[in-house]
Amino acid sequence: MNTLLILFAVALAACSCGFHTYVWFISIGYGAAIALIGAALLVLFSGSLTAETALQCTLFVVYGCRLAGYLIYRDRKTAYTKRMKGEVKTDDGMPLGAKVGIWLAAALLYVLQTSPVTFRLADGRGTDVFCIIGLVVSVCGLVLETTADLQKNRAKKLNPRRFVDTGLFRLVRCPNYFGEVVFWTGVFLSGVTVYSGAFEWICVLLGYLGIIYVMFGGARRLEIRQDKNYGNDPEYQRYKSSTPIMIPFIPLYSVKDQTWLVA
Repeated sequence: MNTLLILFAVALAACSCGFHTYVWFISIGYGAAIALIGAALLVLFSGSLTAETALQCTLFVVYGCRLAGYLIYRDRKTAYTKRMKGEVKTDDGMPLGAKVGIWLAAALLYVLQTSPVTFRLADGRGTDVFCIIGLVVSVCGLVLETTADLQKNRAKKLNPRRFVDTGLFRLVRCPNYFGEVVFWTGVFLSGVTVYSGAFEWICVLLGYLGIIYVMFGGARRLEIRQDKNYGNDPEYQRYKSSTPIMIPFIPLYSVKDQTWLVA
């Protein structure tokens, strides 16, 4: 429990940037929090790490730095902020209490997402086959997410007014979100032989299901935005009706009407 409280404090510090711009709680602050949690785990358990558990913690650092760095670059060096003006809620009129609530909830989610690795280290369980399987799955997710972001940036530079349907976007319309789901599925799988008692199972399930919910909420927002921008384009309509929105080969083509996905 003490370790979780330390990591919660770390996550709070990392995502406090959201008080400047509240969406940073779940964007730049998200990446920073995961990176700092990974670094904190490396320090807290420096005397008991195996090669594989050290790599898991390092993967959090790499994942978080890549995500935060990409978001900062996107916001400062591309036309993304201008394109999103009017489509993303601003801080105008948001009470401080609401910001504090988002800050606390976001930090808690980040601690729960990484808890499978925390529990393995805290319990002194070392490395087993699920640790290795989870690590491999997470690496695959990170590669997928990074590749999707690079492919989207390349396509938008060539034709900024067209939707992207090349590369990984031929398989799913949100391959970067799919990559994130794969990454955290790997983290969850890595600890299935470690979780003991209701508390640990509740923590890891809340963290895993929480990020799945957030990713599908992000996919819904993207679909609404793309329908607004490209809805009159017959090519986009064909693409949308034939390409799954999130999971390859699963015929789920739209979540726009799922209003419970409000993330």
